[in-house]
Amino acid sequence: MIRAENLGKVYRSGRLEVPALRDATFSVSPGEFVSIVGPSGSGKSTLFYLLGGLTRATSGKVFIGGIDFSNLGDAERTRMRRARIGFIFQRFNLLPTLSARGNIEIAREIADRSEPIDPQFLTHLTEMLNIAGRLDHRPAEMSGGEQQRVAIARALITRPAIVLADEPTGNLDTENSDAVLEMLRRSNREFNQTVLMITHNPEAAAIADRIIHMRDGQIRGIEPGKGSIAPHVW
Repeated sequence: MIRAENLGKVYRSGRLEVPALRDATFSVSPGEFVSIVGPSGSGKSTLFYLLGGLTRATSGKVFIGGIDFSNLGDAERTRMRRARIGFIFQRFNLLPTLSARGNIEIAREIADRSEPIDPQFLTHLTEMLNIAGRLDHRPAEMSGGEQQRVAIARALITRPAIVLADEPTGNLDTENSDAVLEMLRRSNREFNQTVLMITHNPEAAAIADRIIHMRDGQIRGIEPGKGSIAPHVW
């Protein structure tokens, strides 16, 4: 589903070059849950933006479903991102003037879908995330954990093939962090979505099928997580 080949990113400021990612090569199978873990400055967020098509690589390639994502033009990359990828960010990125329902349903417009939201799927999703009773509330009227669950519902409502989560528990307490992680694991299994989660927390990373360790812009190791059922072929 996702394949990175010799992926690199260099940021330039005048004559100064800062390598943020160097020669990253790995793959993620359809329906797999993979965590990328590392300290601040390890390159994991840069990798997230490259895999999501939010920025361009300096070198190497990204394949999404067999298509060379990194070689597409801006308009094509945007269309593919909208059609195939759901994003979950640390800061929730909810629109303050919309209710929880409005923040979830706007995902259809972002994805440029003409068909209406499936009401049965919306009900199932919000009940699974325990926010069915909060749909008429605006973000300011909800807790941080509830806001993150709304953000997860927004990422899942269009049934994307891939979910990219960037530090989804970074602003949450332990109880809400555990709940969000369990929901990501459950949605991965129930909807068979490929999930790639960026985190600095080794305990959060451990729920995945595999864990990719990063440091100093490089992949330093890969190990099975607690969610792994069978070994993966590389």
